Amino acid sequence: MTQTLADPLAARDHARAQGGTVVESMPVLPPVADDLPGDVAPADLVWEETIAAGGYATRRLSRGSRLRLIDLHGDACASLLVFNAEMPTERLNVADTVKVQWNAYLGAGKLLLSDMGRVLFSILADDAGTHDTFCGTSNPATNAAKYGEGRNSGAFPSGRDRFLLGAAKHGLGRRDVHPCVNLFKGAKIEAHGTITPEVGPFAPGRSVVLRAEMDVIVVIANVPHVLDPRAEWSVTPLRATAWRGPVTAEDDPVRGATPEGLRAFTNVEDYFRR
Repeated sequence: MTQTLADPLAARDHARAQGGTVVESMPVLPPVADDLPGDVAPADLVWEETIAAGGYATRRLSRGSRLRLIDLHGDACASLLVFNAEMPTERLNVADTVKVQWNAYLGAGKLLLSDMGRVLFSILADDAGTHDTFCGTSNPATNAAKYGEGRNSGAFPSGRDRFLLGAAKHGLGRRDVHPCVNLFKGAKIEAHGTITPEVGPFAPGRSVVLRAEMDVIVVIANVPHVLDPRAEWSVTPLRATAWRGPVTAEDDPVRGATPEGLRAFTNVEDYFRR
């Protein structure tokens, strides 16, 4: 290491020697996956990445794309921001997602709604069952208070700082980091009003499949849930896979499941009718 610091050519050679190195947490380029659904052609795969513990990832996905998230080892926490890729001032509105659907608990058939009353993502499949629309994510202050340090470059990065990095890749800034949803880690509101975190760890391999109902930008942070009661900073890698798919049809069961959801889908269709 001392030689690479003193000799730029040695540093170059060291860097080039890393080519071909494969670790668990990294994007796969070009994307390859051996466990796609049977009706998905390999040529339709657009994203394959394992997001490290404490890491983040971001991607622009076209309307109709499917995004599958897998909690590889049972202790991942997928915190999501979602934006209209064409007009990022339209973004996920967690309050409306809860209010419009008369339900604060996400699962198969539920929708992630924007602040313009449109569907950004629908949830096609969910075998996890523990998600959170209440708590948001951590920030440097909460991490410093709990773990003794909260710097983005330190050992205990926060969700908000990871969101800032992901948003910046799309020209977005601090004011664009809005309230998020957390997948794979849940929060339950008890009858007396307290919040009970449901953070596991759980069985490995749980998954969620989302369908993009608009062209979206998704930013994912994989850090411990903000209400995780464990004293240690605990989170494990998260896998993201995305592939192209058809736009939601008029007879789709999720589209017509509720009057409120149908209205949100109709708003999407009107948007694309321009």
